[in-house]
Amino acid sequence: MEMEDYHTKLSMWDNTREKERRRLLLEEAEDKQHDGVWIDEKRGFLDKLISRKRRANIEPGVGRWVSYLNRERKLDNLVGQKPVAPVAPKGLYLYGNVGSGKTMLMDMFYGATEGVIKHRRRFHFHEAMLEIHDHMHDVWKRRDDGKSMESSAFSWISGLPFDAKIKEWLIGEEKYKQDKHQKHILLAVADKFLVDRQANKCGASILCFDEIQTIDVFAIVALSGILSRLLSTGTVLVATSNKAPEDLNQDGMQREIFLELLSKLDETCNKILVGTETDYRRLIPTDGSTQIHYYWPTNPDTRSMFEAMWHDITNQTGGNITAVTIPVMFGRSIEIPQSCSGVARFDFEYLCGRPVGAADYIAIARNYHTIFISDLPAMSMKIRDKARRFITLIDEMYNHHCRLICLATLPIDNLFQGTEEGPLFDLERVKLLNVVLNNLGHCYLRHHLVRNNRNNNNPVF
Repeated sequence: MEMEDYHTKLSMWDNTREKERRRLLLEEAEDKQHDGVWIDEKRGFLDKLISRKRRANIEPGVGRWVSYLNRERKLDNLVGQKPVAPVAPKGLYLYGNVGSGKTMLMDMFYGATEGVIKHRRRFHFHEAMLEIHDHMHDVWKRRDDGKSMESSAFSWISGLPFDAKIKEWLIGEEKYKQDKHQKHILLAVADKFLVDRQANKCGASILCFDEIQTIDVFAIVALSGILSRLLSTGTVLVATSNKAPEDLNQDGMQREIFLELLSKLDETCNKILVGTETDYRRLIPTDGSTQIHYYWPTNPDTRSMFEAMWHDITNQTGGNITAVTIPVMFGRSIEIPQSCSGVARFDFEYLCGRPVGAADYIAIARNYHTIFISDLPAMSMKIRDKARRFITLIDEMYNHHCRLICLATLPIDNLFQGTEEGPLFDLERVKLLNVVLNNLGHCYLRHHLVRNNRNNNNPVF
């Protein structure tokens, strides 16, 4: 309740401050117009030249910077200081082996907050990174749009009863404010996670973050900036990871920034090892109705069984098999070669042999409850990029509770042990292989559980 009150007060404070800021700007604009600050056209050429030289001696931006600071101080006096977030309870950082139940525990907690906590979000790592990219793109786009005087960002100025020079000054002040804010782009993105006013979504006083990882420099910088901002403003973090926080960055990338993130996690989260060597996702419930969802090796018999499963499931849906196109983030789309009422079919090359990524796989997972993939090869160094895409694909199928039906060259436990041009090197296999294999096993062994976890009315077989 305290946090909801905080968000309400914060929204009111932001709105009031913006209204007062514009009022102060208009007062300054009126003073400039009435007091004749602008060069009078009747002034002599020499006076104009001297005036221009004086202005040229002033460091560019200094006058605007001073005006901005003075205006901000006035706003502090008029509106008061920004509301302070209440002291938040400590969050949780759950880590341990794959399949130990971390995500299940987090999801149980998230489900229990429904209807109780208004401001909450749940992300998987790939989903969060894509949303960060999307918000950053929006910020940069608004900045570029703002270069035009006709930009919608300045539309409130166009109808004001001032001459052109005064309006140019107002637009300059607005641009300066925007530039100041956009220099701290990750803070702006973090605030989108809290309260996304444009999309009319709730923010997050509870943030559930599945599979925190630091796969590259961008992930470290983005996670550090955004999580630090959210945790500093009262957000409670409940996160899962395969690694303890101090082991997330074994390659030592952006060490100083990473240490700041570690410090913030230590301060705001209790670390709990979910310790077991058992992957519970491989323990299949026995109810006598188990179906095989993984066919190997690839030969006429297994291909025939794979085809029979495809026809059986699509016949049960009662729909027609057609090619469709579905939207992807960033204005893109992807074609689904065979689609039938929530069931889709691909071959491995189509899904993983082209320049596609997490955004495409998330779009597929959101639109289809059952995915057929044929012709999975032995993963080796020769097809390393395809193997990485396959890992991302399986992550998203698992995260969205999809059922995966595969036709493969090798059994699951040997799938990443291809030898062509050498096997995938040990570090990558240790880091990623277990996740992929267990997620794949989870997808095909847990079809009994999908029915209880899906939030739509698509049929589950």
